[in-house]
Amino acid sequence: MIINRVAAACSLVLTVVTSNPLAADLHLQHEMVHNLHFGHEPVGVMGAHIHHEGNWMFSYRWMRMEMEGNRAGTERLSAGEILRQGYSVVPERMDMDMHMFGAMYGVSDDLSLMLMLPWLDLEMEHVTGMGSRFSTAAEGVGDVTVSALYRLGQWGRHQLHLNAGLGLPTGSIDERDDTPMGTDQHLPYPMQTGSGTYDILPGITWLGEVARLSLGAQALATIRLGENDNDYTLGDRYRLTAWVSHQGTLGWGVSLRLDAQWWDDIEGRDSKLAPMMVTMVPSADPDLRGGERLELLLGLGFSPADGAFKGHRLAAEWGSSLHQDLNGPQLETDWTLTLGWQYPL
Repeated sequence: MIINRVAAACSLVLTVVTSNPLAADLHLQHEMVHNLHFGHEPVGVMGAHIHHEGNWMFSYRWMRMEMEGNRAGTERLSAGEILRQGYSVVPERMDMDMHMFGAMYGVSDDLSLMLMLPWLDLEMEHVTGMGSRFSTAAEGVGDVTVSALYRLGQWGRHQLHLNAGLGLPTGSIDERDDTPMGTDQHLPYPMQTGSGTYDILPGITWLGEVARLSLGAQALATIRLGENDNDYTLGDRYRLTAWVSHQGTLGWGVSLRLDAQWWDDIEGRDSKLAPMMVTMVPSADPDLRGGERLELLLGLGFSPADGAFKGHRLAAEWGSSLHQDLNGPQLETDWTLTLGWQYPL
């Protein structure tokens, strides 16, 4: 599978870097940090660099994901084909807007703490077997994450650090809206803003530089702990991403990134969803929530050296899926867009 080949490639990159003879000298070369461009990673990558002791960084990101059309495995399915499978309602489109507010603080030159607060706005459009259409919507705080980034070592123009985080169940698992079944109905899994569980967020990040190119690779996971109050557990998620970026002389930078993600089906079943919902609409079936996706993303950043925005970083990143394999019928992702602002103090 494509995902497995990407995983093997990222593993090889980390193996080659960490086996470099220079890595045997693990004392930190802090005097070189100021000459490196760590921090110029694509705006869609979080937790990718460590701050100096006493330094703060505040950030805001607006992320939009648009999903349209359904897929089972790697094959696309029309709404009519899904209705003929016995479903009476089919999701046709979903838009997700997420506003992510972040803060980072350098406890020491080797350790930074990070807090991320998301606000989600979700909307899903459906068609019924009778040809009528309706939409549902939900918005609210998502799951807050707190993380620590710890530098394992820096040698030459390379750096390796651990990511260790905890996801807090601050998002809702009780979102409701009007549907053809009645008013104020409990919504299926994709329309909930939280997981309802505490989640462990382990990871590792490598950064490097070659000439004026900044390189990076990151492996992250989301491991769910226990069941939530509605008797289910969202599937664990895994992510491998690697990028190359170039910082120009006038403050402009460009980046290219590959992002591979895969996630498991839901364990258990939402006790607030009527049992008949599983056969009525695919999004209510916990066995149709897993899958994998490979995405190619292009980024643009601007860090002015003077003027009113000196010290600020403005960036954008747009991505499109190269490969999707979904336990469906399940909505496929068409494209993603991230716009961001960062300001270190």
